[in-house]
Amino acid sequence: VGDLMLDQLVYGDAERLTADAPVPVLHVRRTDQRPGGASNVCLNLVALGAAVSIVGLVGDDAEGHTLRNKLQAAGVDCAALLTHPDRPTTVKRNLIGLAQHRHPQKMFRLDVEDDSELDDQTLDRLRAAAADLIAHADVVAIEDYDKGVCTEALCRSVIDAAHAAGKPVIVDPAARADFSRYARCTAITPNRSEAEKATGLRAGSPEQVDQLAQTLRDALDCDALVLTLDRDGALLLQRDHQPNRIPTVARDVYDVTGAGDMVLAALAAAVANAMDWTDAVRFANAAAGLEVQVFGVQPMPFERVYHAVLKDAGVLLGKRRTPEQALIEVAAAKREGKNVVFTNGCFDIVHAGHIAMLRAARKLGDFLVLGVNSDDSVRRLKGPERPVHNQDDRVEVLSELESVDLVVVFDEDTPINLIEKLAPDVLAKGADYTADQVVGREIVEARGGRVELIPLLEGRSTTGVIQRVRGA
Repeated sequence: VGDLMLDQLVYGDAERLTADAPVPVLHVRRTDQRPGGASNVCLNLVALGAAVSIVGLVGDDAEGHTLRNKLQAAGVDCAALLTHPDRPTTVKRNLIGLAQHRHPQKMFRLDVEDDSELDDQTLDRLRAAAADLIAHADVVAIEDYDKGVCTEALCRSVIDAAHAAGKPVIVDPAARADFSRYARCTAITPNRSEAEKATGLRAGSPEQVDQLAQTLRDALDCDALVLTLDRDGALLLQRDHQPNRIPTVARDVYDVTGAGDMVLAALAAAVANAMDWTDAVRFANAAAGLEVQVFGVQPMPFERVYHAVLKDAGVLLGKRRTPEQALIEVAAAKREGKNVVFTNGCFDIVHAGHIAMLRAARKLGDFLVLGVNSDDSVRRLKGPERPVHNQDDRVEVLSELESVDLVVVFDEDTPINLIEKLAPDVLAKGADYTADQVVGREIVEARGGRVELIPLLEGRSTTGVIQRVRGA
């Protein structure tokens, strides 16, 4: 439930000033339109795997039609998205300039909006629509941007209906001096400045942050307060608990736009999947950390957030992955439109032939997964004196290769199970095989993929290297 917006991003070159004033000229190259505000929360939730219904308003204008179409195309249920004949769709038109081939920078923003109070008839329709949807929801999220939809009457109606149905309500509040309309929500997610405005307290020192959080949680009588603190992470205060500081991993911040939307979406998704509040906040922290690294609002898929959580926890080191971990990153790569390439081998003594083959395999797609036979597997295939280097050493060497994105050790004689799990787009193998000899060919081709045979460098082989060493 909340304020929907259409973010328009007008990109162009900003290489000169006008002749009559010191004003930059934007030579427009393209315009992107993206759902923002509560509609961005919807897209974030869809990317995290949720089924989403939206309650809100758009105008009877081209921007409203665009916003509705984009939400529906993403799979969002828009049956309760009302069209108001007398209010324009809220539009944030951003002018973005690129100078001297550097990163795009926001130059100016034009806002089109009507934040006046809703008429009684529209308010009643929104209340009724929300009440119908709450009965079928796992979590209710309110995204308030103070654009006229999240009135006190609507917020109270939604929160009361959710309480009656036993459904949690999570609120991302607007920057208001009075948060009373959110009273008795399950959780609220203000940032530091929003919380300071609502309480009149300053949150400079850790002690002041704790006091502010306690004051606000008590005033709202909510179960949990998640106070986001930028680079300091977040403070979680639950009913009858001590404050819990949850740090965030330092990341390069490019654009904070949409970070609050991402926090709300990630918390809602986590709570819907029965995470406790501490883990839910960790999950939301990771999601928001990814969001601030990109320009503008971009939904972060579940696989990317999951990967970030594992990486932040120190579970993922280097390029080595278990099959299950690799599956997450492969799924993320595919969702982003990347072609996944798979090849495999023992790689006992890495030589120029291996390097040439892996370099060629990487050029067949965007993401190369390398399956490596375990020590036991190599012994079964090559004899009791192999491998020369154990699997940990082999993975360590292979992980340093620029062409390789992930390394996965498998214990079977063939990588058939790994290929079945990862479902690569391209299966690459050396040209000493024929296509019908390549393990997994049927699986890949049945899913629309292909097999590629890579020419080998003559005179390079691990067996040959071992024989020459032994002869010497």
